[in-house]
Amino acid sequence: MTVDRAVRLMAGVVVLVSLALARWISPNWLWLTAFVGLNLLQSAFTNWCPAMTIFRKLGLPEPCKAAR
Repeated sequence: MTVDRAVRLMAGVVVLVSLALARWISPNWLWLTAFVGLNLLQSAFTNWCPAMTIFRKLGLPEPCKAAR
């Protein structure tokens, strides 16, 4: 698994968990969904998000340039 895939996986899991929490616990959990969406939006332009730094420190490889 590469850094890019791990970021997308984590974002998807956080969105689904926050939607479930908003349904069964409190609608305020939708703020977490909004935060993830805004973070994905800014990372589309800057190619950086905090999760990428964490996954790199954990040793996940960068995607191969030739595979793109």
